[in-house]
Order: sequence, then structure tokens, then C-alpha cells
Amino acid sequence: MNDPIGDMLTRIRNAQMRGKSTVETPASKLRAWVLDVLLSEGYIRGYEATTGKDGHPALDISLKYLDGTPVIRDLKRVSTPGRRVYMGVKDIPVVRQGLGISVVSTPQGVMSDASARNANVGGEVLCTVF
Repeated sequence: MNDPIGDMLTRIRNAQMRGKSTVETPASKLRAWVLDVLLSEGYIRGYEATTGKDGHPALDISLKYLDGTPVIRDLKRVSTPGRRVYMGVKDIPVVRQGLGISVVSTPQGVMSDASARNANVGGEVLCTVF
């Protein structure tokens, strides 16, 4: 697998289109850090580390719905393995006039765009969520 974050985001999108309550993805530290940001911003109910069907570590993500519609309306990968996107603190995009978030990987850890601005750090923009 070349793009583990892109794979996880696609699994979340596909599960929400089907109305699933949970989705499983292979475990990694970076995926868990991105899920921590989504959890703290209120886009998912939670996640837990489990063992997958094949015996490898996995993350079981509980998706969040409001009146039957997914809370996450738009989930896009910005930086890919073939085209990394790095931005300074002043250039981090504001998603939907502040209604959405950008997930940024900084030297101080993975955080939302607002947290990165408060900490005055830039980094790699992993994805945008609305």
C-alpha cells in the first residue's frame, strides 16, 4: 500500500456512503494521530485498537451520524506520496470559511489547522475535512 492515510480516508468515505456504524482499517501511529484529531474535533465517535481478521493490528473506527446523515460531508487528501504539500503557518488553508478543518502534520505532532496557527507552526497538510 503506497498511501495509508488515503486508504483510511477512502474506507471512511465508503462506509459512510453505505451507512455503516463502524469501519476497520490497518493500524499505524500516523493513522491513530489523524483519528485523534478527528475525534477531538467531533467528526467521529471514537476508535479502538483491535486485531483484524488476518491477525494484524487494526483500528476499529466508530462513525458519527446526525439525523441519519454523516457528520463528515467532505473528506479530501491534500498531500500525497507523489506530491507532498508543505505550508507555513500563514499559508495553511481555511476550510469552508472556518466550518471545516485541515489536518496538519507538524514538528510538534499531528494537529488541526487552528491548533497549528495557535502553536505558530506549519507543516504537511494531510487532508481537509468538512
